[in-house]
Amino acid sequence: MKNLSLLLVSDDPLARAGLAYLLTEQLHYQIAEQINSQTWLDSSDFEDEVLPDAVVWDLGWEISLSVSELEPSDMPVLALVSDEELAAEIWSAGIRAIVRRDAEPEQVDAALQAVVKGFVVLEPTFVAQLFAVMVGGETGMQENLTPRELEVLKLLAEGNTNKAIAQQLEVSSHTVKFHVNGLMGKLNAQSRTEAVVRATRLGLIAL
Repeated sequence: MKNLSLLLVSDDPLARAGLAYLLTEQLHYQIAEQINSQTWLDSSDFEDEVLPDAVVWDLGWEISLSVSELEPSDMPVLALVSDEELAAEIWSAGIRAIVRRDAEPEQVDAALQAVVKGFVVLEPTFVAQLFAVMVGGETGMQENLTPRELEVLKLLAEGNTNKAIAQQLEVSSHTVKFHVNGLMGKLNAQSRTEAVVRATRLGLIAL
């Protein structure tokens, strides 16, 4: 097995430490660096000759980034997520290797070996939800929006700010921004107002 070098991304220091232990002590990978999500986005410190082979991104229980900030990486990315909803949002953002946070070490190992070779990697229990996202544009926007995006959309239609939505849903403002950008993309809207108008015309919400 190739001794891959990994960039470990997680906003939870304890989760990051546990994942680092699993990757190095149990699976014998090398950790090039451990950083949080925002530092990863802002980082351009790696020289081409020392680029890690892959990114392991632990999303925790909610996404702290905006879809608009999440740009394609030069390195393969394996995302560790907690549920189907997060998996659908990350898929929509362009990540093509997704497994559960509680995956067995052997599953993480197999996923990493596959993702560095360019394969799509999906936890089997995510397939149905992700298929709905992939075909949503053909079968109707209702399937293409996640339940959380629909909640955010309805609150947007009521005139709520991101901060107000975050308070009502008990999530961070960054997470709300992620959802807003995601639903705007799916609705092909250039503004929040246009997103609400398009959603109303599609019958997703009633004003």
